[in-house]
Amino acid sequence: MREDGGKIDIFGCKGYSAVMRARISPHTFSGTVRIPASKSHTIRQLIIASLAGGVSEIIHPLDSLDTQSCAAACRVLGAAVAERRVPDTQALVSYTVEGNDGFRKSVRHRLIDVGNSGTTLYLALAAAGLGSEPFEFTGDEQIQRRSAAPLLEALAGLGIRAESVKGNGCVPIVIQGSWKGGQVSLACPTSQYLSALLLSAPMAPAGTVTDVTIPLLNERPYIEMTLSYLDSQGIPWEAPPDFSRFVIPGGASWKPFSRSVPGDFSSAAFPACAAAISGNPVTLLGLDPDDVQGDKFFLEMLAAMGCTVNWERVPGSAEYRVTVSRCGPLRGGTFDLNATPDLLPAAAVTAAFAEGDTALVNVAHARIKETDRITVMAAELAKLGIRCTERSDGLIVHGKTGGSVSGGHAGFANTVIDSRGDHRIVMAFAAAALSAQAPIEIDGAESAAVTYPGFLELLHAEWQ
Repeated sequence: MREDGGKIDIFGCKGYSAVMRARISPHTFSGTVRIPASKSHTIRQLIIASLAGGVSEIIHPLDSLDTQSCAAACRVLGAAVAERRVPDTQALVSYTVEGNDGFRKSVRHRLIDVGNSGTTLYLALAAAGLGSEPFEFTGDEQIQRRSAAPLLEALAGLGIRAESVKGNGCVPIVIQGSWKGGQVSLACPTSQYLSALLLSAPMAPAGTVTDVTIPLLNERPYIEMTLSYLDSQGIPWEAPPDFSRFVIPGGASWKPFSRSVPGDFSSAAFPACAAAISGNPVTLLGLDPDDVQGDKFFLEMLAAMGCTVNWERVPGSAEYRVTVSRCGPLRGGTFDLNATPDLLPAAAVTAAFAEGDTALVNVAHARIKETDRITVMAAELAKLGIRCTERSDGLIVHGKTGGSVSGGHAGFANTVIDSRGDHRIVMAFAAAALSAQAPIEIDGAESAAVTYPGFLELLHAEWQ
């Protein structure tokens, strides 16, 4: 950990410092890793608890920059969000949230800074449409380039004032209710647009119906995650099996709850990737094989590439552990990442160490994440001597000849990766460094704290 020039410790998750460079040297990586809590679940629970009446408890949430941005947004929306931490370590134990009960309480401060959190932006945009007061949304440099235009158009069609100040669909954005309902069409290159409506539409006035046609839906497992919360509270919704249309009646309410947050399969992909690349067994704790998270597909992908993935219960506990190991070479393959675009960086790095070609397909929406992950991964893997063929909707990674997992090439020393401030690209190349011929340096490495504080410490990163 490090503080420079008054900048705040990135692993304390209090905010971004200046762009920092991490250096990871090749070394043996094995052992047991506890996976942090799910960001997707944590943010959904924060939004739901903020819309509910009464006091909710979110147990063992993710403590990261994105979730702190969400907690801050919920406070602006009128919820009282308190943290309980372990005194000695300051580890986050729980959030206690006193909800605003559908904006029955007025709010004073109406500027919402979502930081780097796209999930917070989209879900909170819809939540703000339930109120009668205007809210202005802003965010960091990456968020200022991420368009919410389809969601804004749908919200406007439901009677909500939804304006991008610059007219480009990006923040700054002004939202003001009320929610009148109606029929709208919403293409969802990111599932977060639809999740936003599903969480807020039930709280529209009684007699209001939100009827949404979905001509495009990527990332279906995240919609199933959102619907699991509606189902858990008996909130009605209707949809055909293909999720091409949703009808959500208003007049429902979110109830306070107390529940734990499961481990994050999206974060687990990176130590699992490290196990696959290095060839050493790594055991992951905190994951639930029955959870709806789509990114558990990464473990299936590793098994198809030649890894052994073994699930078992921890003796004397209800908890599971999963061990990823590899005895033979990694093998290429073809993998459809439409439901799991966040896996692309970890998948591409793993494929770089596999024999033959690996095609990551049907994932054009990876281009509209924090960065254009398809282009960035191709460009940065090239620095390691890995040839890629970029497609409009995916990436073909041409693995090392002979399936060598040593990494690198003759000119590999002192390679510097430009992460473009994308946390998943940082973590993917940090894993790659374990089996490289020389250390890898990664610019913008502080962004890993967006979702997985401490991951670079786990890999013994040195801060430059």
